[in-house]
Amino acid sequence: MIERPPATVLAMPIYALGSDEPAIDSAAYVHPDAVVIGSVTIGAESSIWPGAVLRGDAGAITIGRRTSVQDNAVLHTTPEWPTTVGNGCVLGHLVHLEGCTIEDDAMVGNAAMVLHRSVVRTGAVVAANSVVLNNVEVPSGALAAGSPAQIKLGRARTEFIQHAVGVYAERGAYYRAELRRID
Repeated sequence: MIERPPATVLAMPIYALGSDEPAIDSAAYVHPDAVVIGSVTIGAESSIWPGAVLRGDAGAITIGRRTSVQDNAVLHTTPEWPTTVGNGCVLGHLVHLEGCTIEDDAMVGNAAMVLHRSVVRTGAVVAANSVVLNNVEVPSGALAAGSPAQIKLGRARTEFIQHAVGVYAERGAYYRAELRRID
């Protein structure tokens, strides 16, 4: 039998920057290998996964309720344009958001980018590996696909968004209760 040291309390790298301190709801889950810096707000039942970086050093980043920010995502901001993500959103692995708005119940697929002053409306999807350039609006229910992204009206599959939101809210609660480091 392998002996393991006792489980340790998990601490995550959460940093104040000057007078800006993150505000994380007690019902949110932030993985210990995620990094949260400065002016960042994270809502209830949201989850921030390993390797994700939320760097609110030049402006604010806001994450609503029941939103997942998956592994190795990077969220940044500018002094002029905050980064805002609504309730019930899914941000896939390796996503990059900067100075943009993702409205409620939207999805940004793996390795996609949404850049300055762009808006992904409620129920819209940005496909994996797509790039939404500056000043683009992705309408409600639309799919933005490609690099640069082309808008395909009425092509979003909102049932996938809702399913993923539920899965990640449950997974975040499970990790918050059960994850323990054993090394």
